[in-house]
Amino acid sequence: MRAPLSWLREYVDLPPAETGRDVQQKLIAAGLEVESVEQLGAGLTGPLVVGRVLSIEELTEFKKPIRHCMVDVGQANGTGEPQEIVCGARNFAVGDKVVVVLPGAELPGGFKIAERKTYGRMSRGMICSAAELGMGDDGTDGIIVLPPEHEAGTDAIALLELRDEVLDIAVTPDRGYALSLRGIAREAATAYGLPLRDPALLDVPGPNAHGYPVQVADPVGCDRFTARTVTGVDPEARSPIWLRRRLQKAGMRPISLAVDITNYVMLELGQPLHAYDRSRIDGPIGVRRAEPGEKLTTLDGTRRVLDAEDLVITDGRGPIGLAGVMGGAHTEIADAVVDPETGQTTGTTDIVVEAAHFDPVAIARTARRHKLSSEASRRFERGVDPLAAAAAAQRTVDLLVLLAGGTAEPGVTEAITPSAPRTVTMRADHPDRVAGVGYGRETVVRRLQEVGCDVYGQDELIVTVPSWRPDLTAPNDLAEEVMRLEGYENLPATLPRPSSGRGLTARQRLHRRVGRALAGAGYTEAPNYPFIGTQVFDKLDLAADDPARRVVTLANPLSDEEPALRTTLLPGLLGALRRNDGRGSHDLALFETGLVFHPAAEPRRTDALPVDRRPTDAELAGLDAALPEQPRHAAVVLAGAREQAGWWGKGHPGDWADAVEAARTVAREAGAELAVEQAQYGPWHPGRCAELFVVVDGVKTSAGHAGELHPRVVKAFGVPARTCAMEIDLDLVQRAGEGAVTAPRISSFPVATQDVALVVDADVPAAFVEHALAAGAGELLESIRLFDVFTGEQLGEGKKSLAYALRFRAPDRTLTVEEATAARDAAVAAAATAAGAALRGV
Repeated sequence: MRAPLSWLREYVDLPPAETGRDVQQKLIAAGLEVESVEQLGAGLTGPLVVGRVLSIEELTEFKKPIRHCMVDVGQANGTGEPQEIVCGARNFAVGDKVVVVLPGAELPGGFKIAERKTYGRMSRGMICSAAELGMGDDGTDGIIVLPPEHEAGTDAIALLELRDEVLDIAVTPDRGYALSLRGIAREAATAYGLPLRDPALLDVPGPNAHGYPVQVADPVGCDRFTARTVTGVDPEARSPIWLRRRLQKAGMRPISLAVDITNYVMLELGQPLHAYDRSRIDGPIGVRRAEPGEKLTTLDGTRRVLDAEDLVITDGRGPIGLAGVMGGAHTEIADAVVDPETGQTTGTTDIVVEAAHFDPVAIARTARRHKLSSEASRRFERGVDPLAAAAAAQRTVDLLVLLAGGTAEPGVTEAITPSAPRTVTMRADHPDRVAGVGYGRETVVRRLQEVGCDVYGQDELIVTVPSWRPDLTAPNDLAEEVMRLEGYENLPATLPRPSSGRGLTARQRLHRRVGRALAGAGYTEAPNYPFIGTQVFDKLDLAADDPARRVVTLANPLSDEEPALRTTLLPGLLGALRRNDGRGSHDLALFETGLVFHPAAEPRRTDALPVDRRPTDAELAGLDAALPEQPRHAAVVLAGAREQAGWWGKGHPGDWADAVEAARTVAREAGAELAVEQAQYGPWHPGRCAELFVVVDGVKTSAGHAGELHPRVVKAFGVPARTCAMEIDLDLVQRAGEGAVTAPRISSFPVATQDVALVVDADVPAAFVEHALAAGAGELLESIRLFDVFTGEQLGEGKKSLAYALRFRAPDRTLTVEEATAARDAAVAAAATAAGAALRGV
């Protein structure tokens, strides 16, 4: 909802010095989400004046039509002489009043106006359109043509209200009253402690038997329907400037006077209205549910097939509108049309105004069923004040009489389903107990009265809820109103005290440690939605029988393109990588830890749990058994430079080894030993893919993969070439771990380093040789590192040399050369037995 500050001041006497930013802070403190304050006309400086077109000379020697105009701008140019202006627009004529910006002025966007020669003529200024002045869409796509009563030379900045501040408010579903200036003004009045001039307080005549006939066949779907009639409307009457400008500032496009008035009253009071051409209505207006298969052409020109649950407005021929959503094209207000032969003007002269209150659920379902969200449906969905219908109809009638020269008929129709005011019983100290603050009864009563409630009682309060607040249904709702008006910032911040032994679980602690470790390694966390489309598995190049293709499909997905729960974290991360790379960030390292979902081998169904009691342990166990498996995974993707180049060196790009190291980082946090072997799987490059293994309950188990992605996958996802990725099952790694990771003991004794170069067959993995060396070296081995791989003719065909640095250290003594050599020889012997390794040069 866009609320111009100048309009808001009509209902609340805000301090003159208050800016839009000041009002924004007040409303935010009161609980409204004011997203921004737009400064209209901030970059506009005059002179900007009204001009009268004296003459137009058509310049035909150019490729496009150009006009050389002489415009009277009064004394605004300092001479009183006509101003010559070159203009290409065609929607104005001699005698029209237009908006002229003179040399020395500046338009929004930093566009400075100066005299210049163009198309062979001097142009001393510019004739302006609405877009050039930052006014928004005025529906003309051309020059602004003003009403004839404005004198040449009049200041157009003030006339068009070009300088203003507009509050942009994101209205939550429970605050539908804020979709009106009336509702926002009420909040502003409360925030400033000022009186409210309620625009709905009008003298409204009572219903009588002379109004337009209305028959409501569904009183549940429509509990209030008001109809008023205005005759003798001038079809040529135009919306005045102030009305058009307020609609534009509120984000709506002016259309015609009758439609503009209904939109204006809707923005003012929050009550959607509809205007019918009475000459096009056949018989009484009715409200009922649609017959299956009925058709209606709505105002947007779409012919719609109606559902039996749709609430429709009808006449003697059938549906003429989707109630609360959009009117029908058959009864819309007709534009003024001049007969070229007779010169007579035809158009709508008699108007029936509808102001009704519809069931919010019915309107919401109809709007979603037809994929037709409108300003009216947005308000009805969130709750409209039913008692405002008569006032809104009266306000509309008054404006039609004032601006269109119409006559209000005395007949007033009101079809009302009687209902009692809603009341809520609440203890006077209930807000105190909810907030943990001692407000006291007087404060509670005062704040509820400011909301619009009537409050009776002492220790137990009987609160009558105002008609415009359908969201206030329980004592906690009333307590929230007291708390927000007293200020959420005044609530004490007290951390709860957990009982002993109720802290984080081991799984939660590991999840946090892994996140901190990956962040410390230079990765940025990028959480993603857990939904995917099944086509993503083709992009990942997974085999047809791959288990990851078995998904849990949602019964009511947020998007038809992503109807399933993810079985891998990679699609979301690759999407985030693609978006960031497209926005200019080319050196990227992202990670995510989250759940994936695998359907059970035998899907189970469970009965709905009761809501009138706590479910039994058996019922909860049955629900858990019916849920899909939800292991927690960790994944990374990286592209571009892993280390930037600089004076310290050339840097290096991220590659498959960085992805493998990320997996080792995860395993270290769990205290698990990770085995890495060459493999070939789905999205990874067959020559640069590693499979990650852990030992769980004595069984070597695959926990994930890491490496460089296949070029086909890179192209399918639109990510940079040589992108690398890793994904690992965090729950499996935790089961393979040794529990809590203990800090290493730092020995005070020196280290003994022994280097060995072993010749093995070319197809023997270096990790396998490393594992054999570590197993043979015994407890004295502190670390082992591969620092060289060599192949050459001197080794023989099919052979390679692996050089390792072995570090030995004892916790209680300095090792002798003999002890370190013995440990090294034992390691070499183990590698010879397991991998057929031989010392190089021996």
